[in-house]
Formats: sequence, C-alpha cells, structure tokens
Amino acid sequence: MSVRDRAVGALPYFVPLFDGLKYGKFLFAQFPFLPRLLAPLNPLISFYFSFPFASLIVFFAIYAGIVNNQNFSRFVRYNALQSILLDIILIIPGLFEQIFRPPSGGLGLSLYINVYNTIFLYVFLAVIYAVGSCLIGQAARLPLVADAADQQVR
Repeated sequence: MSVRDRAVGALPYFVPLFDGLKYGKFLFAQFPFLPRLLAPLNPLISFYFSFPFASLIVFFAIYAGIVNNQNFSRFVRYNALQSILLDIILIIPGLFEQIFRPPSGGLGLSLYINVYNTIFLYVFLAVIYAVGSCLIGQAARLPLVADAADQQVR
C-alpha cells in the first residue's frame, strides 16, 4: 500500500474529530492536558470552523471526491466512508439536544455530562485507532460503522 493511500485514508477522520470536539467540553475542563494534545491541530480546527457550513461541504467533498471515486483504492474509499458514517452518528446527540433542554442540575446533569464524555471519548479513541491503522496500512474496523462501510464500498 502506498504512502499516498495511507495518508488519504487517514485525512477524512479529522472531520468527525473536529465535529466531536464540542462533546469534549466537560473533559477539557476536568483534564487540561487534553486540549494540549489537540493543540497542534488548532490551525486546522480554526480554519474548519471559520467557514459556514464547512462540515457539510467537507462531508460532500469526501463522499463525492473519495468514496464514489473508483480511482482511489478500496482501502481509501472504505476509510473515507467510515469517517463519514462516524460523523453522521454525531448528528443524533445534536438532535436530542434540540428536542430536550440540557438539565441544569442533579442526576440529569450528571447523566448529560457522562453522555457528552462518552461521545467524545468514543470519537477521539476511534479516530486515533483509525488514523494509526491507516498510517500502518491496515483497515480499521470501527464499532457501529465498519459493517455499514464494508457493505457500501465495493
């Protein structure tokens, strides 16, 4: 597997990482070293969030430009689709937040914080695992999205 394929396979995973950062706010406050781990990505994060609808634009660019492009290897297309599916999963908690008001205290607030922490940790660890796997040339199989990505990429 070429270095180009490994790099292109890893890059789309930054989209769910960036979109999942909002779920890390409680962990960032509790563990100040976590934002410092992500500090090298700050220029990319700032650039990504400086454009309206950047997430949507990048989503369609990855889908149309990589996933549906037969010129890329299956490895690259599979990883790109997996990253998109991971990003789609992040829509679900956002929908719940629009329907239900965040709690202001008590057990509800504790549950809210735990859900946020779980979402962020899942995305963060999945991205680290997937990017690491891509860089060594192995296809990562992420829980919740791998089977769907596998079925869609031929």
